[in-house]
Amino acid sequence: MRTLLLFPFLLLMTFFACQEELPPPAVETPPSMESSAEAEPDSLLRHAVFFSFKEESTPEQIDSVLQAFSALPGQIPEIRDYEWGINNSPEGLNKGFTHAFFLTFHSEADRDVYLPHPAHQRFGEILGPHLKDVFVVDYWTR
Repeated sequence: MRTLLLFPFLLLMTFFACQEELPPPAVETPPSMESSAEAEPDSLLRHAVFFSFKEESTPEQIDSVLQAFSALPGQIPEIRDYEWGINNSPEGLNKGFTHAFFLTFHSEADRDVYLPHPAHQRFGEILGPHLKDVFVVDYWTR
């Protein structure tokens, strides 16, 4: 009887002892921060914009800003993709920025069309009276 109980124990011990420890997964080393900012053929240029609004701006006024920004992709064909959202991070590290917008371009030339575009300038006129602060980062996706 003791042999019958010992056999499953020995079988399990042999199984776990023979398990090969796998090496950690390979991780690509990110390119140096000093590397060229040139895009690779399959990368996208992202224009990330973050707003904080003045305390005195009403929800209706902020909504008009959101509608005006959201209309830009229909007015500027160089904008390849657009999305936005309102901060909901529980970390409390948003430094007063409440609204995030991501515009995607295929090239710096496309972004260069967008920045001075009359529709973008008109949007700035709608935004201006309500804008407390803005933070912008452009980057090539990797």
